[in-house]
Amino acid sequence: MNPWSGYALQDFIPFTADIYFRLLERMGEAFWPLQVLTMALGALAVVLALKDRGRLACLLIAPVWAFVGFAFFVQRYAELNWAGGYLGYVFYGQAILLLVTAAAGLGFDKASRRRPSTVLGAVIALAGLIGLPFMVTLTAGSWFQAEVFGIHPDPTAVVTLGLAMIILRGWVLGLIATIPAIWLLISALTLSVLEAPGAILVFTILAVGLFGLVWKSVERLSAG
Repeated sequence: MNPWSGYALQDFIPFTADIYFRLLERMGEAFWPLQVLTMALGALAVVLALKDRGRLACLLIAPVWAFVGFAFFVQRYAELNWAGGYLGYVFYGQAILLLVTAAAGLGFDKASRRRPSTVLGAVIALAGLIGLPFMVTLTAGSWFQAEVFGIHPDPTAVVTLGLAMIILRGWVLGLIATIPAIWLLISALTLSVLEAPGAILVFTILAVGLFGLVWKSVERLSAG
């Protein structure tokens, strides 16, 4: 008999919804008003991506991944879940991948920014910048619980996924999109176990993002 068969998903989530949302709130309180700067940084990255300045956009958001990896996962999430430290290292890895991609100039898409996949990428990025912070209204929590790009992992992953769809192509796109997509799956499952209303939104964004990645691949094959 498989030793894992006796476990349910909730057995891997060693905290309650109240504790998790308090963690989000602690991040908001600890770094206010840094949220204003990180959201402006995310908006600038989207503008640069749409103006075909993808390398600079990658350079702008790379430090954000390292910051979230340390401040959110290593310093705080690890207090609730033993996997927090390892997730922090994964976020460090994404920061390195973004820096290497920018430095090497690999995989940047020079095609027209008017394609449907680019529009979809911009919508996803804006959902991370603007939509996710307003999820706090569904939980009736403090505005310090609002998940913000550059402070919390979910919007950071969503914005990066959208940016990747705009500026990258081929295997580099797949590489840069992998960690954001995996984290969004983990987050959506966690929120689902906690019965948080935001789970549906995160699942939806992930599904749309994966559809967009496939769509862009098809676009590239059609153009080739």
